[in-house]
Amino acid sequence: MTRRFVLYETQGHVATITLHRPDVGNAIDETMAAELREACRAVVEDDSVYVAIVTGSGRHFSITDPSARQPAGQEEFRERRVTDALAAIPKPLIAALNGDAIGQGLEVALACDLRIASDKARFAIDQILHGHIPWDGGTQRLPRFIPRAIALELILTGKSISASEAKELGLVNDVAPAGDVLTQAKALAAKLAAIAPIAANYVKEATAKGMDMTLEQGLRLEADLAVLLHTTHDRAEGLKSFLEKRSPNFAGR
Repeated sequence: MTRRFVLYETQGHVATITLHRPDVGNAIDETMAAELREACRAVVEDDSVYVAIVTGSGRHFSITDPSARQPAGQEEFRERRVTDALAAIPKPLIAALNGDAIGQGLEVALACDLRIASDKARFAIDQILHGHIPWDGGTQRLPRFIPRAIALELILTGKSISASEAKELGLVNDVAPAGDVLTQAKALAAKLAAIAPIAANYVKEATAKGMDMTLEQGLRLEADLAVLLHTTHDRAEGLKSFLEKRSPNFAGR
């Protein structure tokens, strides 16, 4: 598939997906949504990719264009939704928030696992200011990251918060100078790509699924995944490298 509005590149075991409509703040339309879903599939299907980064071109990560026509009907909503595809990636996914993440842009960030934000970035789920409500996961994911009352306030008022406020709330993991966000995200991705990829994927699965389980169910899932991990080449390599006092060479199998 030829991509016009989503750039995709791999370096080593890291894939970088770049939202690329800088003239409109990387607002997501039907074409970009289709390209982004296809990029997500590429990450999933490429066994050499262990970690992925999502970032934006230009000044913004992604902002909603309030003048754009909103989806009408289930089919159009499905065509514009992208967060399900992002959240379905089993590998660690980092959002390098190079600028503002507003509306659906913040919903995209919430679908990622880790978030590094520019110190100049602002964050808001502001659809209600334009007579809409979030429809790409905002009402469901935001209260899972920050206290429910604060999430509800942000959604109901549409107000924006700064990167430092977002970090205090736990919405982002770290804040970096505007020009260093992608560099810092790539450094983190390199660290994650150096660990056993199957183990990293299992950690993501256990924590994500465990959020919707009882503690007992979550502990059982954790134990099951730990048992499965013992059958992998990487688990044997980890033990062998420890005994031989060398760095492990994980192969993702």
